Parts: sequence; C-alpha cells; structure tokens
Amino acid sequence: MLFRLIYDEDLAQGAYLIGCQKTGEAIVFDPERDVDRYLDLARDHGLRIVAVAETHIHADFLSGAREIAERTDAHVYVSGEGGPDWRSKWIGRYEATEVRDGDEFTVGNIRFRVQHTPGHTPEHVSYLVLDEGGGADEPIGVVTGDF
Repeated sequence: MLFRLIYDEDLAQGAYLIGCQKTGEAIVFDPERDVDRYLDLARDHGLRIVAVAETHIHADFLSGAREIAERTDAHVYVSGEGGPDWRSKWIGRYEATEVRDGDEFTVGNIRFRVQHTPGHTPEHVSYLVLDEGGGADEPIGVVTGDF
C-alpha cells in the first residue's frame, strides 16, 4: 500500500493519496483544486486514480474532487450525513456515492470504512483504512480531514 500526505503549508490543509500497488488503483482524499500534483504523484508510482473522496464540505479552499472526477472518471465518495443543508450538490453528473456511518468500499485491496464524525461540520466523515492486501484485518489508519 502506498500512503502519501500532500500538505499545503499556506492553507494548513492535508490531502492523501492512498494506492494499492498490487492492482495499480488509487484514491485521493480532500484534494485541492490544483489536481496535477495528485495525478503526477499517482503516475510516478504506477497508479491510476479510480476514486476521490471528501471528508466534509470545504469552505476554506476549492475542492479538486470534481476536477479529478472529470479528468479520470473517478468514482466520487461524499458524505450523506448532516441533513439536506449539508449535501454536496455538485455530484449529480458523476458516478458518485453518498456514504453514511458504517458504509464500506474498496479501492484495489484496500477497504475504507466510513465513520460519521460530526464536529468540524455536521456531515463530516472519517475513513478507517484497512490494508487487506497487506494482510491487515484491523484498521491501520484513519483519514480524518479537519476532525
């Protein structure tokens, strides 16, 4: 498993590229609008981005999730928690899933389990990371966004 933090010092914002090296598939969490850095990093490691996810609706920067979906046909994962005022309204034309507490999905041999973690925003979710390809049967980490 490849796990990379891409951190923007000016915004104090972190995005993650997580990839399964066995299948060559990767996901990006909380990307900023300038998506070339994620596409380049994935390519440099022999990965293709097949999914993009957000931990919450971002008010402090422009999300690159839509751009990644547009450029790579990535599946989009956004929170379905927090009620109607906290829904991502842009996902309509993309292959997308609104995730809720307890939902799971895989990218390659990596399983992600959703946990509703309100506080930063009402719809905020975190993603537990299980590297099944590496033999893990318990989470090895968690993507929390600003939680």
